[in-house]
Order: sequence, then structure tokens, then C-alpha cells
Amino acid sequence: MVPYALGQKVWFEEGSGPRLELFKGLAALGHDPKDWLQRLDFVYQSLSLARNKLGEDKALIGFAGGVWTLVVYMLGGGSPVDGHSAKAVAKSDPLNFKALLDLIGDAVAMHLGAQLDAGADLVQLFDSHAGMLNEGEFADWVVTPTKRLIEKLRARHPQALIIGFPRGAKQFGYQRYADETGVDAVSLDTNVDLAWAVQTLGARVALQGNLDPKLLVAGGTALDQAVDNIIEYARGTPFIFNLGHGVLPETPIAHVERMVSRIRSAT
Repeated sequence: MVPYALGQKVWFEEGSGPRLELFKGLAALGHDPKDWLQRLDFVYQSLSLARNKLGEDKALIGFAGGVWTLVVYMLGGGSPVDGHSAKAVAKSDPLNFKALLDLIGDAVAMHLGAQLDAGADLVQLFDSHAGMLNEGEFADWVVTPTKRLIEKLRARHPQALIIGFPRGAKQFGYQRYADETGVDAVSLDTNVDLAWAVQTLGARVALQGNLDPKLLVAGGTALDQAVDNIIEYARGTPFIFNLGHGVLPETPIAHVERMVSRIRSAT
């Protein structure tokens, strides 16, 4: 939605996912926040309608892509993405790359703030391609832009609750993300050792995660044991039970129901 708000053409291809037109440079993007809000007004109307239909006991979560992940899509044309285009621009033209990160960050902050205005109770940032970066790149292209956009968001919404998901980040990445960005909670991917996360990150932020989506497909005893293990590790820590990434298309609904029932009975 953010590249679309900035004026880059976006479309979807079956079996491929989102595609974006060839990036034409900073000058070709829209720089007026009023235009961004107008282009995405349908999102905020949808949130308002959903909020009005939900009971007060139900939380509504808004979301946006993280700055690094969005720049990967914008410079790479969409899926499949490997980050080569974004990294090449970052190395060859660092000043314009920084300006692009800042513009995207401003748009993401605006977008999340508008979602909060429309009735979202909290928001989440999905940096799905953070795992392709080394330690220095992660600091420069994930941590710094995320900190900047959160500061901008909280300038307008001081009480905003924010979850961050730097998918694929190594331990150094998750720790730095939790310490420096200003998020209230960190979502963990499947490969994160939950015992380590509870011990290292749990005192700083709430945690979310991190059931393997393949176990939700498998179901049965394997699913039950995995759910129980996560609950046991997380007990006593502010925690949101979730998957380590998205629900796979082939997941049986009955397995989701089984998981939810087991979580509720344990808590």
C-alpha cells in the first residue's frame, strides 16, 4: 500500500504475488502526505467499518511493511525478491538511497497513524526481508529507519502500541531491534530459540510467536506438543501466541481450531 500511495504502480499476479512497475527515481514519487492519505482512504474506511462491527473486547491491529522490505519491493519490482537491486542502489548511490528510506519511513509513519485514527488499537511493522542483511546493513537499513519512523509516529500518537517483525534477523538483529527501535513488542520467526528470546528480550519488550506454520498443517500430537512448549516457555512473560510466519494455504481449518482451543485451555 505504501508504494501505491507514493505513486508506484502495483498489481498482483496469480502464483507470483505483488508486482511493481520499474522504479523511476525519487522525483517520480509523490511527496505530499495529503495525496498519500487520499490514495489510501479506502484502507482507513475499511478499518473504521471493522472497528464499528467489533466488540470492545476485540482488538483491531493495523499494519504496514517495514522500510527495508518496502524498498526491496520498490527497487526489485516485487516477488520474487532477493534484495540485490536495493543493495546495489544503496552501495552506488547512498545519498539518494537514504532519501528514499526517509521518504518511505515518512509514508509508513503517516499510514500507521491514519490507521490508529481510524480505530486500530495497535499496529505492526512487517520487515519480512530483514534476514538477508549482515549486521551493519541491518543496523543501517532496518534499525535506523524503524527507529526514525516510530519517533515520527509517536510524535502524533504518543501512546501508540507497536509490534515489530524483523523476520529472519539473527540473534544480534533481534536484540538490537528490541533495544533501539522503540517497539513495544517483537514478533519472532520460527527459527528463533524461544528460551533465548524470553531470557534476553523478555525484560525489554513483549514477545509474539513463533509456532512453525508447517506444524499447523501437520496437526495431531506434534502440533499439541509445540503449542504446549511455547506456552510453557512464555509463561510469566508478556506474550502473544502466534505463528512464526503466515498461515500456509493448505492448512486445515480444524487444525487452527485445535490450536486455539489448546491455547485457551492452557491460559
